[in-house]
Amino acid sequence: MAITQSDRRERTDVPTMGVEEEFFLVDEAGTLAPRSVEVLDGAAAGPGELLGEFTRSQVESAGPVCTSVEEALSGLWASRLRLAEAAAQQGVRVVAGAVPIMAESGPQRLNPGSRYHRIAERFGEVASAAGTNCGCHVHVAVPDRDSGVAASNHLRPWLPVLLALSANSPVCSASDTGYASWRQPRWSRWPTAGPPPPLESAEHYESCVAELLESGAALDRRMLYWDVRLSDRHPTVEIRVCDVPATPEESVLVAVLVRALVSAALDDEAAGRAPVRRDPAVLRGDLWRAARDGLEGSCPDPLSGGRLRHVHTVLEEAVEYLRTYLERAGDLGYVLAVLGTLRTNGGGAARQRAAYTRRSRAADVVDYLAEATVQGLEASITPRVVVPPPAHARPFGG
Repeated sequence: MAITQSDRRERTDVPTMGVEEEFFLVDEAGTLAPRSVEVLDGAAAGPGELLGEFTRSQVESAGPVCTSVEEALSGLWASRLRLAEAAAQQGVRVVAGAVPIMAESGPQRLNPGSRYHRIAERFGEVASAAGTNCGCHVHVAVPDRDSGVAASNHLRPWLPVLLALSANSPVCSASDTGYASWRQPRWSRWPTAGPPPPLESAEHYESCVAELLESGAALDRRMLYWDVRLSDRHPTVEIRVCDVPATPEESVLVAVLVRALVSAALDDEAAGRAPVRRDPAVLRGDLWRAARDGLEGSCPDPLSGGRLRHVHTVLEEAVEYLRTYLERAGDLGYVLAVLGTLRTNGGGAARQRAAYTRRSRAADVVDYLAEATVQGLEASITPRVVVPPPAHARPFGG
């Protein structure tokens, strides 16, 4: 029997979720525009929250708590359109890209607030590079913090898959970096960034946080930048490994896959099935590979002992592994449809490279992303022909 909208809201075995997206503001030339305060002041009221980020060239949308694909998509669309309309009033555009496309002349102005300035003072050049990036964060409700820690342990080997799926930052400072996600190596400069360690309990989690604060590697708890962490504001586990996708459809795809993975993790934990073990050093290498190759390449497959396989193959088998949870939430059809579109037309990084390759102009990538941000997946790919990535950026060794 199909699960209706009302059924989904009533079911207690389908966790709620929320999606946060970060964006750049750019001027007509495509360079970063420090107008976040003015844009946020002029944004219309609506669902969720619109917030400032580390620099004044960034804004963030925190979508509402939701259960269904329809609710998640509606919330992300509303936030993107509110930001785009407010940005247009300031003569700037909103871009869903994970790194600055155009070369910048100097450090970005920080958003008001002593915390951001204290971060910049303590971390210096690390903050300059690692702070100017845009990600997508997915929150999934968990019963308690020990459950969140259990989910984190089971999610660790899936982090490279999620990164490859969302990779959307091949062009930075007006050149092709050779990576599908250049955000990932930039972001990894923070001392607290990267995959979380295997954790024994919520108490173990808290002891790690306390020691990172004691060492000064984190200014406060909000600076625990692990790819999976427990939220201090909500009863959720938060997955932070993804680039911000170009379109809301791709962000929701990531969100429902993450929710299914969390549900599977909690069932595995309850049944006494141990998480797939992945050594921290090996997992960092897995993330590097995913960042380099993206959706069109290869990454280790958690379901086959870490064997290197094409990302689309890994995702197809992941969908089968998660089928029960995707069907229960009413998400399976959506996941299959969006993955099919991405297989045919390319992931975010491939589509950026297609825009770049035609004339070797980074400004074309900015224009493409500004359109995709508010037009959506089908509109952003229909008039475009995706070309293979440059030879230096093609998958290798697998």
